[in-house]
Amino acid sequence: MKNILVPTDFSEQADNALEVAYNIAKKANSELTLLHVIEDTTVTSVHYTADLELSNMENKLFMVRMVQKAKKDIAALNDKYSDIEIKTQIRIGNPYHNIKDYISESAVDFIVMGTKGSTGLEEFLIGSNAEKVVRHAKCPVLTIHKKADKFDFKDIVYASGLELKDEYCITILKQIQDVYDAKIHLVRINTPNNFESDRTSLPALKKVAEKCGLSNYDVHVFNEASEEEGIIYFAEHINADMIAMATHGRTGLAHLLTGSIAEDVVNHAKRPVLTYVIDQ
Repeated sequence: MKNILVPTDFSEQADNALEVAYNIAKKANSELTLLHVIEDTTVTSVHYTADLELSNMENKLFMVRMVQKAKKDIAALNDKYSDIEIKTQIRIGNPYHNIKDYISESAVDFIVMGTKGSTGLEEFLIGSNAEKVVRHAKCPVLTIHKKADKFDFKDIVYASGLELKDEYCITILKQIQDVYDAKIHLVRINTPNNFESDRTSLPALKKVAEKCGLSNYDVHVFNEASEEEGIIYFAEHINADMIAMATHGRTGLAHLLTGSIAEDVVNHAKRPVLTYVIDQ
């Protein structure tokens, strides 16, 4: 967590994410960057910090005013968090593409994003920028849904699929555990279509923890109708401060047919959710 990126549209959700990121940066001695993208549907681009070729003077003047407003809003945030150095980026184009490209250009190793979540038809047809970043980012993404009541992550739920690639995801999780002296709760969610006895699951979870060198942890099995509901309700049951999980980052038809448990949890959980895309 040395280089934290916070995409912002200056909304309440983005401000909540920045507040969490600021506290993480102070505690972990991390570098913090604010990225604001001025949305322009005529470009998808990535590198629009130089002179713009806009179709007419009215568009150009409008964009200049938007840039000036963004600079003013960022200056206000810098004043609010003046006890740490915050780097800033202002870009123009498609928000998701600019976020993605900044991540690939820079040494970003942790992202904190605000999200409203979404439901129903809106979620199916549109989704959110946060959901897209969760699906594709090559570094951990922490999504924030509401203003934090506290800035300690003392109890973290890690929803394990008992896969070999859990090891790297837990390595990331251990960094947060070290910073916050947190307890990790490894949980397997039993569903009607994917049921396994405690006698089998609990030793398997302990084996994952031991293989990854995990300390200060508990193992659990939780029964629910779906994986998504199980993760969310278990986190509520133990009053967890964060949910962490890996995602396969499916795209295209595979994503349409199977969905993503991680994206569903990001959309519907009310507590911070940390995700990491593992290679398929």
